[in-house]
Amino acid sequence: MNTFLIIDGLNLVRRIHAAQPNDNDTNGLDNRVASACNKLLKFHQPSHVAIVWDGKEVSWRKHLFEDYKKGRKPMPKALSEYLPGLKLHLANIHVNSLDADSEADDVIATLASKLAASGGEAIIVSTDKGFTQLNHPKIKRWDHFNKVYLTIAEREQQLGVQHSQFIDYLALAGDSGNKIPGVPGIGPKSAIELLKRFRSLANIYLSIDEVGAKQAKKLEEGKQMARLSYKLVQLRTDMPLKANLNQFRLPQEAVNS
Repeated sequence: MNTFLIIDGLNLVRRIHAAQPNDNDTNGLDNRVASACNKLLKFHQPSHVAIVWDGKEVSWRKHLFEDYKKGRKPMPKALSEYLPGLKLHLANIHVNSLDADSEADDVIATLASKLAASGGEAIIVSTDKGFTQLNHPKIKRWDHFNKVYLTIAEREQQLGVQHSQFIDYLALAGDSGNKIPGVPGIGPKSAIELLKRFRSLANIYLSIDEVGAKQAKKLEEGKQMARLSYKLVQLRTDMPLKANLNQFRLPQEAVNS
């Protein structure tokens, strides 16, 4: 069975780089990232590995909602200039890169979903809890820094809703980290209560007459924001991939090292 280790490139590298007190200091970063990748290969023993990077094009989410991810700290210039050399260094240890046009998340989700659908196993290396949307027994999520799997059960406990309600919950409550608005005036507690009662976002709006007047007013006024947030939160699993699996197969000596 193919086991594909899919590394969220900037999620890994920016956290390793952030350990440096000086943003402009990239000394030894290639070796630290390579060491992290070698540890991942040794622990997970995959047959294939890719590191996926964000591209420079404006994402479809930004086109939909200009404030998406607004206020995020930009990548330090020194790190941005360092990445091409880092990619070459990682290729030397058989960790080949795949560059997304814009956001890496959708490409990672597409890779993982396609592999799982064909009978393989995907292990996504990222601290991004958004990947818990991908509910397939052959898709796992690994937090390299805490050395734990990010499970759907734990995410259900954190949010207070079932897996099938994750997107509905964020469409209502929003996601401050990504500047996804949700419905103004509907916070996490109200979102949980509404979903416990009505089960889904669609049912909430179909049953709006059964909601208290004050809350119903917020929901009616925020209906377009709920629809927009629902779209923004969802990972795409149908991105065109400019690569094939064989490009990322590990040579036998790398698997056994």
